[in-house]
Amino acid sequence: MDTIASLFSFITTPVSWVIVQFHSVYGSIFGPDTGWAWGLSIVSLVILIRICLIPLFVKQIKATRAMQTLQPEMKKIQERYKNDKQRQSEEMMKLYKETGTNPLSSCLPILAQSPFFFALYHVLNGIASNKTIGVINDSLLESAQKAHIFGAPLAAKFTDSPEKVEALNSSLTDVRVVTAIMIVLMSLSQFYTQRQLMTKNVDTTVKTPFMQQQKMLMYVFPVIFAVFGINFPVGVLVYWLTTNVWTMGQQMYVIHNNPTPGSKAQAAYLERLSKHVAKHGKTRNRRERAIVKAIVAKGRDRNEYERKFINGLNKAGLAAQSDGTVIKSESSAAAQAEGGTTTATAAPKRQQPKRQPKSKRHNPGAAKPAGEPTSLTKADDPQDAKPSGGNGNAKPAGNGSTRSRAQSGQRKGPQRPKSPSKK
Repeated sequence: MDTIASLFSFITTPVSWVIVQFHSVYGSIFGPDTGWAWGLSIVSLVILIRICLIPLFVKQIKATRAMQTLQPEMKKIQERYKNDKQRQSEEMMKLYKETGTNPLSSCLPILAQSPFFFALYHVLNGIASNKTIGVINDSLLESAQKAHIFGAPLAAKFTDSPEKVEALNSSLTDVRVVTAIMIVLMSLSQFYTQRQLMTKNVDTTVKTPFMQQQKMLMYVFPVIFAVFGINFPVGVLVYWLTTNVWTMGQQMYVIHNNPTPGSKAQAAYLERLSKHVAKHGKTRNRRERAIVKAIVAKGRDRNEYERKFINGLNKAGLAAQSDGTVIKSESSAAAQAEGGTTTATAAPKRQQPKRQPKSKRHNPGAAKPAGEPTSLTKADDPQDAKPSGGNGNAKPAGNGSTRSRAQSGQRKGPQRPKSPSKK
């Protein structure tokens, strides 16, 4: 670790200068030799570095989402050229070039702050070794050696010998208890940060080996921090715990306000946005308009959460526009103009003719009760009608005529006409 820290000695002077400037501010409040003055100086250093790295963090988010989008294509390339590793690598690089993505972009914040981390380690190691380093002179070195954080010296480690700890005016028990607690907190914060990323802000519709690797790293990273943490000075543990807490809070903000499309966080966000828009009839700010605009532009490529969001707006009588704004739909405005009802007048149902009982169908001359609709059967012949035959003898239209029609292959009883009679 000392060898790696010495490689970043070129940045030791700027880091030590920033710490000294913050120490002069906090020392006037808490006292120059207190752990609060030196500890808050390290915390302020972390905050300053992370604020400067916000643009890289935004770039990391975009790169991570772009990599998640490319996972299906990457899987196809791996399956197509699984026996040709060279061709597989060429196709991967071609895919990265066409889409403008870079796998290393997701590691930019860690890579960018690593020089500051090792420079701080180099400064604190010099304090533990009673050596002036950077802009820290003899008086500041003596003040830093007197500083204790909850009883543990700023430059003490978990693996230090009792003699070295006593030289820093502390006990081995205090050092190991404080460092153990900080290592556990550091590992837990790293685990929670990775877990909320995997469970809330990952597109659940994409199932690739990349997802399995991320889940494995969720358990591997805390173990790595725990193993290396026993060799970190207390001041470095303060630095790393602070940057983990910052990362966790920063990620929670991103998940809450700008979630990954297709993730559970997006479902929760669109549900909150839908309730607000339905209540006020508009979007609140530019960020919400940008999200609505992106959803509208997707068209049929929307995921299930985005389709549910658009349908919810339609049910509320609203319509999302291509510029991200939300207006009242025409159907809703017309309904309000007519009295606020959105239900159209139902068309009258077609009345089907009532089927007559079997006894009436076989006896069409029977009397009909009052109020019953007229049957659609053919009207009976009048009894005084003349027969079509030439003998002049009239025959009653009774069972005989029915029997004669039945013998000619027709159905017994009066027949239903093909179309209703217009009498």
